[in-house]
Amino acid sequence: MARDYAKTRRPAAGRSPARKKTASNRGSRDAGSSGGGWRWFLAGLLCGLFLSFLLYLRTLPSTDGTEPVAAKPEPTAPEPPKPRYDFYTILPEQNIDAGIEPAQVTEPVAAGAEVFLLQAGSFRQREDADRRRAELLLLGLEPRVEETTSDNGRWFRVYLGPFNSHAAMSKARGLTAAQDIDTLLLRRSGN
Repeated sequence: MARDYAKTRRPAAGRSPARKKTASNRGSRDAGSSGGGWRWFLAGLLCGLFLSFLLYLRTLPSTDGTEPVAAKPEPTAPEPPKPRYDFYTILPEQNIDAGIEPAQVTEPVAAGAEVFLLQAGSFRQREDADRRRAELLLLGLEPRVEETTSDNGRWFRVYLGPFNSHAAMSKARGLTAAQDIDTLLLRRSGN
């Protein structure tokens, strides 16, 4: 018998003939492919979701009115007593005796008595001292600026007072403290 070689295909130079795929080759290739990994992932995910759902159902209260065994009611603390506000009635009835009569505070200063001064600042420049004096005038106080010369040079000091009583000095000191002005308390004997 004669064979017709013209109709048969010859492989190109350098190429090997293609293999036929058999059922045994396809099955082994699919088992190692990425499709198998996805199957395991989805199976694990579904198992996890199912177990989570079962756990959730266990924590729900039962429909027959009984409590789950794990959940025990905690004893509640007794309600704390309500506060009493007695100071509204107590404070108006109280009286504080300071031991100082108003006549003692308004007496003129006797010779040799102590007077109080507040130093509200000490500055090298006259303009700075005048600025501090203006601030104190706006507070309703009566400051004065004194010039002194010492080993350190010339200084301009701003004084408040003299105050005849500790109460008047405390009032002035409170006004200056409210404006963030530091003061220095000085005691001098009156002339």
